[in-house]
Amino acid sequence: MTSDDSPRVLRPVALDGGALVHTAADRRLAAEHWLLAAHPTPRQARTEWARHDVALLPLGTLFSAVRIPGRLVQAVAASTNPADIDPVLAEVLDGGPVICDPHGPRYYALVPGSMPHTWRAAADDWRVADVDVLGRGTYLGVPRLDATELTDAGTASYWSVPMESAGVLCAPLAVARLIAAGVHQLAEDRAPWPTDPPLTRVP
Repeated sequence: MTSDDSPRVLRPVALDGGALVHTAADRRLAAEHWLLAAHPTPRQARTEWARHDVALLPLGTLFSAVRIPGRLVQAVAASTNPADIDPVLAEVLDGGPVICDPHGPRYYALVPGSMPHTWRAAADDWRVADVDVLGRGTYLGVPRLDATELTDAGTASYWSVPMESAGVLCAPLAVARLIAAGVHQLAEDRAPWPTDPPLTRVP
């Protein structure tokens, strides 16, 4: 492995009591390495990040993803503004990582690689709500870890909820509750929520 593939790892900071605290930069670097490990050729994925800001990573090994239509998430947050939506997702999913694709829009909750198998029955039921559990045989466009906001152009995928630490994923039960809340809210709304309203940025 060349030096290009092995960025310098920051050392933990020692507190007076002897405990070690990893810095945010250290945790982000570890998360980056963890994501790259999902690709059979990590160097290729790193190049895609550098050139295109998004890398295609295979699902079903280190992690899988639950694709949730924007209208479900927006109904839970009662907003189309990412400034409102992103904190709601972070709270409901207990900080589990979520990628937003503004086209649609669609949200991808990163979950354990086994979820397509262990939650198969639920996944079948969710299809009527346009929710898909994506695993082996599927690739996901994963943005760089520093892409944490909707761009002015509003076209690039970003981390609606950033991955704060390597291997920390959304709990399947929390994702299931989010989906159930969205479905319930859409059914209860007196004024029908638009099919796929675009994300809006309010200054």
